[in-house]
Amino acid sequence: MTAYDDNNLFARILRGEIPCSKVHETDHALAFRDINPQAPIHVLVIPKGPYVSWDDFAANAPPAAQAGYVAAIGETAKLLGVDATGYRLITNHGDDAQQEVMHLHVHILAGARLGPMVAGGLQPQT
Repeated sequence: MTAYDDNNLFARILRGEIPCSKVHETDHALAFRDINPQAPIHVLVIPKGPYVSWDDFAANAPPAAQAGYVAAIGETAKLLGVDATGYRLITNHGDDAQQEVMHLHVHILAGARLGPMVAGGLQPQT
């Protein structure tokens, strides 16, 4: 597993060193608009703890943090008004999934009819 980097982009956002367009915040999570949106609504939801991936979070976050983070994802979708029309949640982990920031984050994509789950086919591993 990749070690957590305290200077990654999302850690710096959590510390207030880099601004974000905040949508929702709880004791356990921060939701903000993606700076490179892939849908009309594209929001990232990050936990406030130092977790690289979903498996890291599941293994190491206290139960209250896990429940609070999952609840914040649902609350954010509702605040965005997409709970009735539909939305997609995406979490990437590692090189094969093209994770860009090594801090667990869930993408909420909505606001239009979304395309296929995986566009362009899969790349074979060599």
